[in-house]
Amino acid sequence: MGRDARRAQVLAVAQELFAGEGFHHVSMDDIAVRAAVSKPVLYRHFPSKLDLYLEVVEERGTELLRAVDQALAPVVAGPVRRGEGRQVVHALVRAYFEFVEAAGESFSLLFESDVTHDAAVRARVEQAAAQAAQGIARVLADFTGLPDQHTSLLAATLVGMAQTGATSRFRADAPLDVDEAVDLVARLAWHGVAGLVRTDAGGHPPPEATPPAADPSRSGRRP
Repeated sequence: MGRDARRAQVLAVAQELFAGEGFHHVSMDDIAVRAAVSKPVLYRHFPSKLDLYLEVVEERGTELLRAVDQALAPVVAGPVRRGEGRQVVHALVRAYFEFVEAAGESFSLLFESDVTHDAAVRARVEQAAAQAAQGIARVLADFTGLPDQHTSLLAATLVGMAQTGATSRFRADAPLDVDEAVDLVARLAWHGVAGLVRTDAGGHPPPEATPPAADPSRSGRRP
């Protein structure tokens, strides 16, 4: 087996073990045995277990970012056109749900890592979500005209909603169909975003609620 193929095999085995058992419960011996390689060969590819773990995380993060980039592709090249807002939010939510569905338990390496007590490791593990949020913040700025601090917070919230929804759906005893779950969460997310959208871009904010007129006959009385 060639070097690249051997490396890919080790990464696949490590991903399965880390996702199923966690970083702290998997040893390099475990990985070498499962991948059918000697420890010297394993260490030639990866100097330490942490290096191997971070390489696996990097691969998962790349896959997630690819999905998010595809979701944002309709608008990243230019200004948001009227009516695109709902579709972009829906596509973002779908990107997370489909990533989790395809990744299986390995999504936990990005969303539920057991190594995040170390600040440097935590930064690497959270890198994909942070980059996804940056892209979404740029789109939200176009939708809403809000300042950067506002759109950064909103983007992180949208990512958290999509991530939590996808994870909860995957772990449910009787999970909803992916399409049904995506539509449900996307509608919730869009109704939040729609209230902030400029009237000349992406959609129309709902009208302000007008309180009902007071009933003179009830003036001064308790209901």
